[in-house]
Amino acid sequence: MKKVQAFSKEFQSEMGWTISEDSFEKNRTSLLNNYMLLSTEVAEVAEELRKMFNLTYRSIEEGLDEDTAFEEAKAQVKDEIGKELADCIAYLMKFYNYFELDAENSFYDKMDEVKNRKNKDATNK
Repeated sequence: MKKVQAFSKEFQSEMGWTISEDSFEKNRTSLLNNYMLLSTEVAEVAEELRKMFNLTYRSIEEGLDEDTAFEEAKAQVKDEIGKELADCIAYLMKFYNYFELDAENSFYDKMDEVKNRKNKDATNK
């Protein structure tokens, strides 16, 4: 993840896509804009999932068994979901870099926190 974060920082700088740090208002506007863009990308992942489910249902209606229909639909959206998830990662890296956070350490720290929670769901699959 460190390589991805470093690449992202350099790439975003080259493209002029860094979060503005000129003033409070420019920071605020840039942060909110990037948050909205991240939200849009997350919604695009949801759209691909919806497409996958609709393709599955259509194939089932045409006589395909459920498991095969789902696997075929999953294969059809796989590349697009990968692209949308990559967009999400790019925007997340912008925030990590802006706040000078180590994405990898943050991830592992959070997973340790989750693992050690007392109020975990009993069946969390």
